[in-house]
Amino acid sequence: QHTRVWIPDPDEVWRSAEIIKDYKEGDKSLHLKLEDETLYEYPVDLQGNELPFLRNPDILVGENDLTALSYLHEPAVLHNLKVRFLESNHIYTYCGIVLVAINPYGQLPIYEQDVIYAYSGQNMGDMDPHIFAVAEEAYKQMARDEKNQSIIVSGESGAGKTVSAKYTMRFFATVGGSASKTNIEAKVLASSPIMEAIGNAKTTRNDNSSRFGKYIQIGFDKRYHIIGANMRTYLLEKSRVVFQAEDERNYHIFYQLCASASLPEFKDLGLTCAEDFFYASQGGDTSIDGMDDADDFEKTRHAFTLLGVKESHQMTIFRIIAAILHLGNLEIQAERDGDACSVSSEDEHLNNFCSLLGVEQSQIQHWLCHRKLITTAETYVKSMSVQQVVNARNALAKHIYAQLFNWIVQHINKALHTTAKQHSFIGVLDIYGFETFEVNSFEQFCINYANEKLQQQFNSHVFKLEQEEYMKEGIPWTFIDFYDNQPCIDLIEAKLGVLDLLDEECKVPQGTDQNWAQKLYDRHATSQHFQKPRMSNTSFIVLHFADKVEYQSEGFLEKNRDTVYEEQIDILKASKYQIVADLFQDEKDAAPATSMGKGTSKINVRSARPVIKAANKEHKKTVGHQFRNSLHLLMETLNATTPHYVRCIKPNDEKLPFKFDPKRAVQQLRACGVLETIRISAAGFPSRWSYHDFFNRYRVLMKKRDLSKTDKKQICQILLEDLIKDPDKFQFGRTKIFFRAGQVAYLEKLRADKFRAATIMIQKTVRGWLQRVKYKRLRQAAVVIQRYVRGHLARRLAEHLRRTRAAIIFQKQYRMLRIRRAFQRVRNATITIQAVARGMFVRRIYRKV
Repeated sequence: QHTRVWIPDPDEVWRSAEIIKDYKEGDKSLHLKLEDETLYEYPVDLQGNELPFLRNPDILVGENDLTALSYLHEPAVLHNLKVRFLESNHIYTYCGIVLVAINPYGQLPIYEQDVIYAYSGQNMGDMDPHIFAVAEEAYKQMARDEKNQSIIVSGESGAGKTVSAKYTMRFFATVGGSASKTNIEAKVLASSPIMEAIGNAKTTRNDNSSRFGKYIQIGFDKRYHIIGANMRTYLLEKSRVVFQAEDERNYHIFYQLCASASLPEFKDLGLTCAEDFFYASQGGDTSIDGMDDADDFEKTRHAFTLLGVKESHQMTIFRIIAAILHLGNLEIQAERDGDACSVSSEDEHLNNFCSLLGVEQSQIQHWLCHRKLITTAETYVKSMSVQQVVNARNALAKHIYAQLFNWIVQHINKALHTTAKQHSFIGVLDIYGFETFEVNSFEQFCINYANEKLQQQFNSHVFKLEQEEYMKEGIPWTFIDFYDNQPCIDLIEAKLGVLDLLDEECKVPQGTDQNWAQKLYDRHATSQHFQKPRMSNTSFIVLHFADKVEYQSEGFLEKNRDTVYEEQIDILKASKYQIVADLFQDEKDAAPATSMGKGTSKINVRSARPVIKAANKEHKKTVGHQFRNSLHLLMETLNATTPHYVRCIKPNDEKLPFKFDPKRAVQQLRACGVLETIRISAAGFPSRWSYHDFFNRYRVLMKKRDLSKTDKKQICQILLEDLIKDPDKFQFGRTKIFFRAGQVAYLEKLRADKFRAATIMIQKTVRGWLQRVKYKRLRQAAVVIQRYVRGHLARRLAEHLRRTRAAIIFQKQYRMLRIRRAFQRVRNATITIQAVARGMFVRRIYRKV
């Protein structure tokens, strides 16, 4: 009874309840009381013997490290993160070596300079979890172990990866300020607004989503000052340049430029508002709440200036971006037969495109609508249909933007490059998280493939660290089974895997997406990570570590080939602007003129070139092949460094501040490997206490004679052997005690019981003492009151006696006076009568006489 458990819930994922009736083995249900006081019978699976998860004691709720929890399971992790996020507004929590960061969708005052200095020099567990603590740990390990470090920031789109990476670099720029006057740390920070402008866009999930992966290496000298940096980018989402889904935007730079089109220096660009351009308006709303594109454009220009990009070069960059917008607005007119089309020489956007890029208008006009075909004897020029022209135009726009993107990255790297010798580096990887949408295409496939590789690296690293910890402490190591996603990676990249078959299909002249999908079904039908959807013959399902994702094969071949016609590239190479020409020099990505297929008519025959270039016979590397190679290089780099992990979590899809949706959170926790880390920990001895900390916390359970011993390790051993009878439940390491899951909760219960008994004794004594003090105070007060009352009564009696005596005297005198006056009156009257009578008698006698 009174044991609290977690039960599944459709809305909150997990719900807390209290057992109100003892459970006996064989009972079919548990009698529970939920938090809202309602009673509930929870059915127990007798065959699986699966009882609900136990809830941690209250002391462990809100712990800043999830591995400190006694019961390590999904509901405990979810509840702990929720309590910290909603009740304490703590967005950071450790999970062993991983920092879990929840996006607050609001500004928090936790990134100022004084906070950076507070974390600088501190150990990771000394202060609250923070992105600066991870950065400081990487910086310290680099200096201590003289080994390169990596900080891997991952998570869903909109979870706050780029912001976390930005704050990490700000920390290094502050604590590792360059000794020279090159202001390299300011340049490192300045690269952010440029990369955001050209590589970030609004998606349905995030207003500022990075549509490319980047790995920034920050170089340090022997004194661990920043001396330079280098950036590697991965798989820019080129398709966004020509197509945006509803409620999405193209790259920010297009809207920034349109918002600043009224500036006098941009008068020649021929730009108006973004709504007027097809490439910028397909998603609908071209503005973002709370974002000022014109203001952001000023920051982008300032960053270019800070990185040493000349004003003339900046103008050329903006000319190229404007030219892409004009290219998207070309009017392509179909001819009567439908197999040919043309672009009017009067087209305003064509004129703007040619003048901005400094190319010959007639050439562009012709080669946008025609393509060259080569046979052994002759060269043919063939007209293209409207759809083919639109595809070719879109391919050209994507290619121009990709080349510009690479050129800008190269220039940023030049600005951040140093001639000084680099002693070590810290790499910050900000890469797209696992993605699944309604329609998943080639981009999502590559992104999820990258996440599979990163997850494998993460799993093996966590597993390796766990093993090292046991060996270092001298604990017997038992093999823990952990999820290995190598079979899924093999499905994608091994021989005749998905990418191999895709490359093979790209080489076939008549290759189609449907044929490729069919080859996948034939080859991988038996794979446990591959499925064919019931209702489709063009889609396929891959069972990734995070989720089951269905990919539509349509467009895979085209995006993998990434073909641009050589004739169009040759025109751009001949540009009168040197930078534009330089962008396309040594170009190997353009498709050579294609050899003739069936049904091709001879149109506008031109003399064949005497020698076909050898390069034309070579098949260029496909996007998938390039991405696989760059991913292998990245993994090699990461494996050669000490990794630190930041897992970003998106708490809700509405982007509301401090709102926590448990369903979405648990989905991401499963996807990003936090729960797998915990499962690996829970399988062994998840709770670890140093002897000193254990002694300080549980000394209350020790006997007085044991406390007199000086060896704390021996005291702890005596105590545990006495309290926990099963020796398999704990292990003594060199510096720590290792506990199986649930043992710390048991010790907490014993400690709480001891405290409860001591508390009752203290309460009894204190209450008796308080009552005696109160009685004495009351008695003393009563005596004082009595004394004053008695004195008052005595004085009142004396007054009464005095008044009574005075009254009697008054009465006596008054009575005497009254009687005396009466007597005097009678006497006077008598004397008067006597006098008169005597006079009468005397006169009578006298007369007689």
